[in-house]
Amino acid sequence: MTLAKTRSVSLVGVDGFVVDVEAAITSGVPGLHLVGLPDTALSEARDRVRAAIFNSGEDWPNRHVTVSLFPASMPKKGSTFDLAIAIALLAAAEVVPPRSCAGLVLIGELGLDGRIRPIQGILPAVLAAANRGCRTVVVPQANAAEAELVPDMQVVSAGTLRGLLCILRDEPPPIEDDEEDDFAIPADGYAIRQQEIPPDLDLADVRGQAEARRALEISAAGGHHLFFAGPPGCGKTMLAERLPTLMPPLEPEIALEVTAIHSVAGTLRPGQPLITQPPFYAPHHTASRASMVGGGSGRVLQPGAVSLAHRGILFLDEAPEFQGGTLDALRQPLEEGVVRISRIEGMAHFPARFTLVLAANPCPCAAAKQIDCSCAPGIRRRYASRVTGPLLDRIDLKLELTPASRAELRYDLEFAESSKVVAERVQLARERTRHRLAETPWRSNAEVPGPELRRRFTPSAEAMRAADEALQRGTLSARGLDRILRVAWTIADLAGHDEPGPDDVGGALALWSAGRQ
Repeated sequence: MTLAKTRSVSLVGVDGFVVDVEAAITSGVPGLHLVGLPDTALSEARDRVRAAIFNSGEDWPNRHVTVSLFPASMPKKGSTFDLAIAIALLAAAEVVPPRSCAGLVLIGELGLDGRIRPIQGILPAVLAAANRGCRTVVVPQANAAEAELVPDMQVVSAGTLRGLLCILRDEPPPIEDDEEDDFAIPADGYAIRQQEIPPDLDLADVRGQAEARRALEISAAGGHHLFFAGPPGCGKTMLAERLPTLMPPLEPEIALEVTAIHSVAGTLRPGQPLITQPPFYAPHHTASRASMVGGGSGRVLQPGAVSLAHRGILFLDEAPEFQGGTLDALRQPLEEGVVRISRIEGMAHFPARFTLVLAANPCPCAAAKQIDCSCAPGIRRRYASRVTGPLLDRIDLKLELTPASRAELRYDLEFAESSKVVAERVQLARERTRHRLAETPWRSNAEVPGPELRRRFTPSAEAMRAADEALQRGTLSARGLDRILRVAWTIADLAGHDEPGPDDVGGALALWSAGRQ
């Protein structure tokens, strides 16, 4: 019996574990037998691997081949093991030196013609291999740039199985047809894609709405959720689309985390392996619960909009038009910053720490002026109640917008601040926040848990007087108090204060309660 071993990676959500792929050639009926809980796509690897080896000019062993995937207790899904199976088999047959495969992690799908096809999830797979101490990984040529984002990892890329065999044998590369593959595979069944914000958008485009622009600045500085209510044409969508222009680029560690999610989803753009700007997502109001929080019935669980907007912005325009279950599903990720999806095979988790921006008209008819509204008071109340109290309780900043007056339009034409000016203040405020939270695991005021907020970051009794009175009257919940404290710290950071004063807490209280009347 001859035996050889390679390694690959199996993904569950954005987490991965290293799988040992062992191939043994023994006497018996010729054929390939897979063991180790393979799914249907993985079981089909025997046909893909056989055709790829044959079309790469190599002979298939005329004996019985057993391929074992360890740990056997963990389910393995998809076609990403094709390359590891093929190399382990050829090493066992001594087509390539077994020592050349030692320590290699091989990730990739094989085409019937021997091409190594690009796959989704290369970045989190390589990160998982690096965390297990692996230092050399073989990936499809089309995924090489993405794999090279992982530090201290030697990346070997190949476009065909024949080319990889030449590398392992230390032979000159073969002359092959130059055929490009797509950089990333789109996620089946998902209409939500990463959306581009035009580079010419600027906060100075918004006329009037001084309070709303101030709320955008606070949101960008502290990561706070926003709710805009008002008639059509008052600037709700315009404001939300300009929020990304106030936010700084992603830090390197966060950029890798965000890119890993988009790698699993297949939404990375060709030639742009690393996402450096905060994502912006605006799904249509017909989006289902699964498309919002993730899941699906396929063999690989997919991240939803809340995860694709991780460390960025999730904008839900016409919020009352969304299905009630879809909106309520946001409550858990808003609190915990993560989505956990349970299936019979196990549980997957996707990061989901985003800034939520909701926009809503006051009634279904969406009349530009209240005098033109044809909705009865009961209809207006029912429409507004579609955004439920528990969800509103998790929103930090709430504003009722009205159309800008002619005087505001004339005044703002000369004095409106640009995104660049506001972004500089946001950056300074974030630096103050980062300095204060340097010894903690949190990066923004919005992330600080309530108990820690009350224990370590409570302002003076004088500053908290207005909030305490609202709590006693019952107009403020305990969760609302925590959110007011977080916003108060952000307002203080923007103003350069060492800690929130009465005006900072009062401003936070006003912004929290404005949309609850």
